[in-house]
Amino acid sequence: MAESTVNMEIGISTFLETTPDLVTGKTISHAERIRQSVEEIVLADQVGLDVYGIGEHHRPDYAGSAPAVVLAAAAAMTKRIRLTSAVTVLSSDDPVRVYQDFATLDGISNGRAEIMAGRGSFTESFPLFGYSLDDYDELFEENLELLLAIRDSEKVTWRGGHRPAIDNLGVYPRSVQSPLPVWIASGGSPQSAVRAGILGLPIAFAIIGGMPEKFAPLVALYKKAAAQAGHDPEKLMIATHSHGFVADTTDAAAEMFYPSTQAQMNVIGRERGWGNHYDRATYDAMRSLQGALYVGDADYVAEKIILLRKNLGVTRFFLHLNVGTMPHKDVLRAIELLGTRVAPFVRKEIARIEGTN
Repeated sequence: MAESTVNMEIGISTFLETTPDLVTGKTISHAERIRQSVEEIVLADQVGLDVYGIGEHHRPDYAGSAPAVVLAAAAAMTKRIRLTSAVTVLSSDDPVRVYQDFATLDGISNGRAEIMAGRGSFTESFPLFGYSLDDYDELFEENLELLLAIRDSEKVTWRGGHRPAIDNLGVYPRSVQSPLPVWIASGGSPQSAVRAGILGLPIAFAIIGGMPEKFAPLVALYKKAAAQAGHDPEKLMIATHSHGFVADTTDAAAEMFYPSTQAQMNVIGRERGWGNHYDRATYDAMRSLQGALYVGDADYVAEKIILLRKNLGVTRFFLHLNVGTMPHKDVLRAIELLGTRVAPFVRKEIARIEGTN
């Protein structure tokens, strides 16, 4: 574990991808991918990583529709790693159940659960649970307000425009942590940064394209809003989530990560009308030192994380493994390298650099 003065956490995020294997054409079952995830969490804990997050999705190419359940399966098999959603689509969920699920996870793990709340960049959950995308922002604001009220008080009185009112009712079980950590997840919206700052909540930025340093104005906006609301911005945590892969050599990492990443990014690109085909030139440009892909050997990935810390002041880094289905043994090796090689080097180097300031 790093010195407390460094305050730099490194971990894994995943959507529990179940896309076709590009070599065999086979697709693993959701059940197998979920079991693989539990194995990944146990390994991440053993090699000293700080956090593992699962993103909520409701579509056939992802198996993570119930992050708290998967995390709970690993909670009893781990000792120190923090367990979080990445994200919980709060706009289309019931804040009472969200709190109860993660308070239960917090009990199983003895105080290691977190919630990362977001509006969701995928929208399948809205029709599934009977919500309108016309209420996208309003639902999130109301549900976040209720979630924070529940975590702050055993009994809650609350009224909103979309959910039935609650009149002095208790929500149980209560979390081990007081309060249960709630993060705001943002894809780069200034409004999200300001909201998180005003509330004094930690923020996680999804940086999956362009240059991470361009998020610096959002970090500044977040800290300014926090300070104006009376919070100490230096005590708030800032995380980033970016795609990447670690292998024994940079060339090997680049070759292993590209095929499944290209395939899945083009699927998502077609769905969202991005237009541009995701090709090798785009991929290689993103792997550059200034790019948002953290693909390489342990030294190179560590160098990029240290640069990220310098440019954005992040206190937590999520490496998203993997974008499309990859051989499980390769993913486990990447986790091993991230925990045993990347994280210790990053923490030591940050302590050295910041200790001289």
